[in-house]
Amino acid sequence: MNDLNDLYGRPLRNLRLSVTDRCNLRCEYCMPEDDYVWLPREDVLHFEETSALVDVFLSLGVDKIRLTGGEPLLRRDMPALVKMISSKRGLNDLALTTNGVLLADQIDALKAAGLGRITVSLDTLHRDRFKALTRFDQLDAVHAGIGAAHRVFGRIKIDTVVIRGVNDDELVSLIEYGKSVNGEVRFIEYMDVGGASRWSPARVVSRREVLETLSQHYGAVDAIDDPASSAPADRYALKDGTTFGIIASTTAPFCRTCDRSRLTADGMWYLCLYATRGIDLRAPLRQGASVEQLKALITSGWRARDDRGAEERLALGDRRAFVPVQDLLRKDPHLEMHTRGG
Repeated sequence: MNDLNDLYGRPLRNLRLSVTDRCNLRCEYCMPEDDYVWLPREDVLHFEETSALVDVFLSLGVDKIRLTGGEPLLRRDMPALVKMISSKRGLNDLALTTNGVLLADQIDALKAAGLGRITVSLDTLHRDRFKALTRFDQLDAVHAGIGAAHRVFGRIKIDTVVIRGVNDDELVSLIEYGKSVNGEVRFIEYMDVGGASRWSPARVVSRREVLETLSQHYGAVDAIDDPASSAPADRYALKDGTTFGIIASTTAPFCRTCDRSRLTADGMWYLCLYATRGIDLRAPLRQGASVEQLKALITSGWRARDDRGAEERLALGDRRAFVPVQDLLRKDPHLEMHTRGG
């Protein structure tokens, strides 16, 4: 079928599918506050409802789905949802992003259910830093999860948010760790979105700085040219063939090629990570809307899409405004990264 394109010609292709807003860590850049407003449990989509919406998205051109949270493995019976989605016609890629704490016990069932790829978040190799960043002493559990993922999947991805003065001295160590577990590290610039209430431009370690640090240690770093890829990470290779990625959303946004949208656990569809308003798909679904009515709602939303959230934030420079924690974040959980799937 023909691509469903937005106003900038960007196709509807990638869906980030959040299954819960809950998490078992409290990372500084995502959930730094003491308390949060959670999605009402009765609003959270049942697996059958999620599956029905996935069918609609697939019929409109989506072919890549990433399961996210919160922490998706907190959702009970996740392998059952994976199995429901993995065999659907038109789906070419089913991935999951996790903090790894619960991964070791679930990895075999997830693989058997049809999960295709896995990404584990790991921001530091130091126990004291991990505890400070996440408020929990769970580094051993994350290592166990990564080890299990290596055993089952062979190749994995490791996401690292780089924050100046926190973990920017670990870039080489993380690359070496990635080598030991056959993991491709993706360094992510610290973004000013959702719960990043302590964000400031001074804490951002740019792509240029990451490349400078790695080239000083490893020598020449070569960019990997992959014009067919719509992945958010620019990929690079070291002299020994080791590859890594950098997601430069803050200093070099990729808005004009972004084909991603996000469906929250309670059925709100967001067309941009920075969007403050979404489209409610749960209400019409539960009110008995037909497949054609749901397709029309999604089609009209995407065709009107002109979001360039990260570019607009960059243009504001140091004047970019936060969502006030007291005024909005605690009144509307949809504004948080852990709700809309990062």
